Amino acid sequence: MNLISTRIITAQVETLISFYEQLTGLTATRYTPDFAELKTPGATLAIGSTRTLQFFGGDGIAQPAQNRSMIIEFRVDDVQRRFEQLADSLKSTIVQEPTIMPWGNQSLLLRDPDGNLVNLFTPVTPEAIEKFAEK
Repeated sequence: MNLISTRIITAQVETLISFYEQLTGLTATRYTPDFAELKTPGATLAIGSTRTLQFFGGDGIAQPAQNRSMIIEFRVDDVQRRFEQLADSLKSTIVQEPTIMPWGNQSLLLRDPDGNLVNLFTPVTPEAIEKFAEK
């Protein structure tokens, strides 16, 4: 089994697409006005409007901007450099500036426009680097 994607359901599709394009430097593929994807080598972040819920059984199965239990994580080459690049434009979204975590990653925490927690991280200790080494 492979985890292929994570989908965010939102009432503000374009706002979220713009945020994640700026954050990742990727360009989203927009399939419809209600659905887009940002593809990375490891997984895809999908963004769907609340209107897409009709295809899954109705509006009651998911609610936008309600998550408080999941962190969307992106490994980046240099989190400090990414922070410096994004600091001015995303200043209001920063939850925690780059900090080395006990498990060896340097992490930058932000909130997207829907309030989802986003972690940009770079492994920095030998153990963390080894964990993410290509094998």
